[in-house]
Amino acid sequence: MANNNSGEGSNAAIVAILVIFLIIIAAALFFFGGQFFGGSETKKVDVNVKAPAAEPGKVVPSKSP
Repeated sequence: MANNNSGEGSNAAIVAILVIFLIIIAAALFFFGGQFFGGSETKKVDVNVKAPAAEPGKVVPSKSP
């Protein structure tokens, strides 16, 4: 009897599943790799925003009627 290559389809499926897992692992390391390798520190940005002070004795009109 001739071999009908019934085993090659299952091997291709196993390789495809392994490749998908490798892509998922690579994506996880890309997105979360900074947290695992010393990137867990939060960076603080000092934003100092001040409104100009009104001059003494000057009345600031309100915008509401």
